[in-house]
Amino acid sequence: MSGAYQWPLPKSVADLVPLMMREAVLCDNPLKVSVGDLELVIRSNSRHLLERLADYFSHLVDRPTTEQMEIIAIDHEVLDGHLPFKDWRREPGKKGRKDAYLDLPDGRLVLKVRTGMLFLQSESHRIAAGPCLANDNQLINFINSQVMNRLQHRDWLICHAAGLRLGTSTVAIAGFSGNGKSTLMLHLMEHPKSCYLTNDRLFLRAGDGMVEAVGIPKLPRINPGTVINNPRLAQLIPQQRQNELHKLPRQALWDLEEKYDVDVARLYGPQRIDTSTPVTLDGLLILNWSLTAEKPVTLKPVDLSERRDLLPALMKSPGPFYQYRSGRFLRDDDPLPEAAYLHLLKDVEVFEVTGRMDFAQLREICFKQW
Repeated sequence: MSGAYQWPLPKSVADLVPLMMREAVLCDNPLKVSVGDLELVIRSNSRHLLERLADYFSHLVDRPTTEQMEIIAIDHEVLDGHLPFKDWRREPGKKGRKDAYLDLPDGRLVLKVRTGMLFLQSESHRIAAGPCLANDNQLINFINSQVMNRLQHRDWLICHAAGLRLGTSTVAIAGFSGNGKSTLMLHLMEHPKSCYLTNDRLFLRAGDGMVEAVGIPKLPRINPGTVINNPRLAQLIPQQRQNELHKLPRQALWDLEEKYDVDVARLYGPQRIDTSTPVTLDGLLILNWSLTAEKPVTLKPVDLSERRDLLPALMKSPGPFYQYRSGRFLRDDDPLPEAAYLHLLKDVEVFEVTGRMDFAQLREICFKQW
C-alpha cells in the first residue's frame, strides 16, 4: 500500500473524516436511487464512478421516500495511515485475511485487506475512500450493507440465499459453499414468468400468517463455470476465454474464482428484476448435492428443527458493517440466532436437494413443484 505518513490515532469519527476526504471536491449532482422507502444519495469526487453506479443500479427508480441516507465515495490512491487494525474472524472454511477493523467510541473503520479500500461507518457518516473505480464491487457491497442494516433494524432476518419469483410462487435457494445456488437461480430464471430478487442475501420477516421475503439491489456475481454452461450468459466471456475454460476438468472449472456480473435487466428484460418489493415466501431449497454423487438428484421435504445440520447453509453473519439499533457494532464472535431461523421457517416448505449435481434436471423438478 502507498501512504504518505502515519495518521494520528483517531479518538472519534470526526478525526477520520478529513483524513479520508482528503479535501476532495464532490461532483455537483449526486446519484439518487430509492430502495423501498429509503432514498440513497451517493456523492463522489468522480463523475465516472457515479455513472458506473448509476448503470449498476439502473433498475432502481428514484421516487419520494420517507427517509434519506448519504453515502460518500472518494476515489483516490490507497490511503494507508498505518492504523492498528484488528482482523475480522472469517467464517469456517474461509481462508486468508479479508477484512480488518478499528473501533471508535462512535463508529467503525473497516479495511479491505486485499485492496486497501477504507470504509468509515457511524450513525452520521458513511464514507468509502481509496481506489473506488478499481474496486467498485466493494463499494457496491458497502452501499448494500447500509440497506441491509436498515432491513435488520426493521426485524428482517438475513439469510445466505438466492431468491426469485416463479410465476405466483417465491422460492429461496440456500446451499453449502460451492453448491451452486447462483447457478441454479439463473437456470430457474429461464422460466418465462420468473423475476430476480437477490443473489445471496435474502431477508425474511414474519408477516400476517406468512413469511415475507425481500432482496437487496445486488446483481448476481458468478464464476465462469456458471457462464459457459448457460447459453444466455455466454456473451459475458469472450470466445477465446470460453474455449480455454471448456478444456478444464469439471472440478477445476467449478473451483475457479473469476467473477462476472450479470445485468439481469439487459439479459432477461427490465420487468424481470425487483430487488426491493416484499413478497410471500413459498418454499426454500437447501442444496446438499455433489459433483461426484452416484444417485440422481432428489428433492425431499425436511423439518429444520430435526435437521439442524442444514441450518449453517442458510444462516449468515451480517458482517463488520452491521450496527445494532443501540449503536453497538457487531462483533465477529457474536452468535448467530439459530432459534430465530427455526421459528421463522417452521411453517415454510423446506426441501433438501441431494444426489448428483444436475442443474437441468433440478430446474425441471422445480418448475413442476412451483
